[in-house]
Amino acid sequence: MELEYKEYEKENAPLMVFLHGGGVSGWMWDEQIKYFSLRYHCIVPDLPAHGTSQNQHFSIKDSAEKIIELINLKRSEQPVIVIGFSLGAQILVNILSIAPGLINYAIINSALTRPMEYSLKLLKPLFKLSFPLTKMRSFAKLQSKVLYIQENQFEHYVKETTEITFDSFMQVMKENMSFQVPKKYSSSKSKILVTVGEKEKKMMHKSAFELVQKNSNSTGIMIPKVGHGISLANPNYFNKMLEDWVSMGNIPENAKLIEQ
Repeated sequence: MELEYKEYEKENAPLMVFLHGGGVSGWMWDEQIKYFSLRYHCIVPDLPAHGTSQNQHFSIKDSAEKIIELINLKRSEQPVIVIGFSLGAQILVNILSIAPGLINYAIINSALTRPMEYSLKLLKPLFKLSFPLTKMRSFAKLQSKVLYIQENQFEHYVKETTEITFDSFMQVMKENMSFQVPKKYSSSKSKILVTVGEKEKKMMHKSAFELVQKNSNSTGIMIPKVGHGISLANPNYFNKMLEDWVSMGNIPENAKLIEQ
């Protein structure tokens, strides 16, 4: 089954692909599309089990292969830039491993790479008990604040959290919590920017460090005063960071460099 996506075409422009996180869909990139679609050919897929692709089975490997197929279909002679957040960042890491020369610039934002399969087995009964909460508007409101979801995006978030099935939810969680850096990631020729929020959990900091260590083309930064979701929490900061890094190789002055 083909991946659903939105496309904002710009002739003879670099291709920019945005991969969303788990539990949301392409709408999380609305502020980036407003900013970048004036100068870039932008594509925003809904990943399997999410949004308009919610009836598709999810796996990181299958998702990566579908994105590779989409990029090959849409690319020109211009550079290819791919931005991934959380679950989308894990898919991006997989793409870099499967197709090491496909992408020119990769922005890996908050990718978990420390497998937690034992924790998943312990948590499954708790997930089953608490899953009905995800259908409650009040619970969605609390979660949206943690995820930095804006007021104008809240109805999208509520709709999609109420529509996801328990089986799809568990499949996404299984893939997310068992992910580790593929061996071939180190062979990617892409220029890579790895980012993590200062307020994210320590396992996320360790994941960012691992990604920087395992590819010599990578630069890693820790973004101050933010948790999981810089592109939603501060779109202007994220957009400038992305543009400055792609066009000039610059990183924000207030970001802390992750040493290789």
